[in-house]
Amino acid sequence: MASIRDRIKKAVPAQVTDRVRESLVHYGVRTSGRRPLPDFLIIGTKRGGTTSLWNYLIQHPLVPRLFPAWNTKATHYFEEHWSRGEAWYRSHFPTQRQRDALAARHGGPVRAGEAAPLYMFHPTAAHRVQALLPQVRLIVLLRDPVERAYSHWKERRTEGKEPLDFAQALASEAERTAGERERLVADPNYFSEPYDWYTYRARGRYLEHLDPWLERFDRSQFLFLTSEEFYGDTRGAYLRTLEFLGLPQHELPTFKVYNDRRSAPMDEQLRAELTDYYRPHNEALAQRLGLRLDWAGSDR
Repeated sequence: MASIRDRIKKAVPAQVTDRVRESLVHYGVRTSGRRPLPDFLIIGTKRGGTTSLWNYLIQHPLVPRLFPAWNTKATHYFEEHWSRGEAWYRSHFPTQRQRDALAARHGGPVRAGEAAPLYMFHPTAAHRVQALLPQVRLIVLLRDPVERAYSHWKERRTEGKEPLDFAQALASEAERTAGERERLVADPNYFSEPYDWYTYRARGRYLEHLDPWLERFDRSQFLFLTSEEFYGDTRGAYLRTLEFLGLPQHELPTFKVYNDRRSAPMDEQLRAELTDYYRPHNEALAQRLGLRLDWAGSDR
């Protein structure tokens, strides 16, 4: 049986739907001066559990969804839509009046945010965020980079954006993404699909991409969670996140896993090669952040 949303979608002409969407976007921009900037960002990592964590957080009565309602978890402002400007960015968050109403109703502070895992990896995002949101709280999920790379490839493969098998994709990564990072730095309005889609190996060099953030923000503004910890004790990680954000405890009835990708296991030869590749990067990350990383090939 079709859902109410599906029935409405079939009954309402696409032109009407488009006009409604356009009207809501314009309304958000027109009221942007009454919309405070976000309190927190989930900046990474891709395929690390960001979708699940975001969906748990918006079940808290003091964490509003993005506006308009069709926005799922991210505006992509600091990497893809930078040219749209601050008013456009503010348009996605609740007005001060809405914040005050939520706070009065539920007896606590409101915390608005978004989850955009490309932010951590984008070469200019840390600078842009620091300039606009110097006091923002930053949540970082870090997954075993070997597993992350394979999961990233599975996602692109399922979406029809990756014609190569995993071994071929790894071998072609440098050629496919050559010059893209430099172009992103040189052109503030450029967005690179290859840099987002095909950086399976590069994204797992976490410290390389976290350094610009660590240089610009105080350590107290970060919450680091390993994805293994997050999924091994989801409730505990969720409650830690609420504490970090200054939110009152709120129990959830269940912790459904979102955006999971099941498939055949990784080729063992590729796994061994990637484990060796990431070993020094993982060690440097563990030492810098003081984390224990229970990942294959990690000494800490």
